[in-house]
Amino acid sequence: MKLIWFISYNLIFYPLIFVIGLIFSLFDSKFRQGVAGRFRSQSELKKFFNSISNTAEIYWFHAASLGEFYQVKPVLEGLKNVEPECVAIVSFSSPSGYDNAKSDDIDLRIYMPFDFLWSVRRALKITRPKKVIFASYDIWPNMVWVAKKRNIHTNIFAARIKDGSLKLKSGFFSFHKSVYQSISTIYTVAEKDYKNMQLIIGDSNIPVSRALGNPRYDMVMKTADEFTKEHQLSVLSRNNRIIIGSSHKEDDEFLIPVLSKMMNTHPDLKILYAPHEPSKSEIKRIQSAFSEFGLQSSVFGRKKTLELPEDKVVVLSVVGVLSRLYWQGKICYIGGGFSTGIHNVMEPAIARLPVIFGPNYHHAHEAEELLDYGGGFCIQKKDEFQSILERLVTNEDHFLKASYAATNVIHQNLGSSTRIIRNLIRD
Repeated sequence: MKLIWFISYNLIFYPLIFVIGLIFSLFDSKFRQGVAGRFRSQSELKKFFNSISNTAEIYWFHAASLGEFYQVKPVLEGLKNVEPECVAIVSFSSPSGYDNAKSDDIDLRIYMPFDFLWSVRRALKITRPKKVIFASYDIWPNMVWVAKKRNIHTNIFAARIKDGSLKLKSGFFSFHKSVYQSISTIYTVAEKDYKNMQLIIGDSNIPVSRALGNPRYDMVMKTADEFTKEHQLSVLSRNNRIIIGSSHKEDDEFLIPVLSKMMNTHPDLKILYAPHEPSKSEIKRIQSAFSEFGLQSSVFGRKKTLELPEDKVVVLSVVGVLSRLYWQGKICYIGGGFSTGIHNVMEPAIARLPVIFGPNYHHAHEAEELLDYGGGFCIQKKDEFQSILERLVTNEDHFLKASYAATNVIHQNLGSSTRIIRNLIRD
């Protein structure tokens, strides 16, 4: 069966994905940037490896996007502390990760090469990595299969196999089995993910599988520790500000009317509105939507001086600062739950904000934990937003319980990156 999937993937599925990707890149500049980056990957690898010692141990990390890099970062930096002479490559699938991921411990950043057999073979021949390490879910089959043939250790950490996953469904199951059984070690987020992973890979000792947690909790905590030395004020002393993080158009359609209505009944409310894609056209659209309800808004685009203005409605026009701006709010709504899936809920949680989000959250283990502990609130229907928000705004006891619960989720999940590093070195 593995041979059938290998042939099908290389002769049918990936060539089809490649052609569709090329066509799609003609109409989407962000996608086009990623495709162009993949065409450059081989030459960038060759140039870099011509300039370094051929005795260095190479670790190749792969993150789909910026969110997955936040899982990679504490593991990468911890590994560099243990093995300071090693070389770390980090590859990305999307421009959001490639352009915005920051760490002094990245020796080379590239886009993941195209997953054709010849391009993967060449990339692995140039780099000769000790280990290829995938974060969470973005696994490229030929990279796994070719690495196994070359006796290169492959790992995936922060892996999730949720109940009802397509990976467990007939037709998808055998394909994913052929890929996951070829990986050397698999570290899942939770025990439930571990058990579902065992359904795919079987009960044998290869691959080695363990439940080691999600290192993104450590990343969020580290960032918060560095930032909050001067931000120790009680959450109650902050402005009565609601922060909308990474909103999509599907969120805007109900968020803006509800927020505008609440600002009429609660005059002290302020809004920081951060669209997922803060383009000029998106910002203009959001400002126009607020103006229809009689609310004027300002645009905040600073990256160094982060004190928000006292304006009632502020629209954020830059990326990379939202995690620090959460500390100037009290309640957060995270976007994407009515479209592609929710974004980062941990950054507002560590800032002690109760977090509201839509129903498409099951890819995020941390969102499930927020719901379990009472620090998060899922709105299945759009009209539920106002009732949940109203209670958080008007009931101080309810707000404080949710605020403390949100931060507690982070504290109770710390230490994963240390466990992953220890096992990466040992396995």
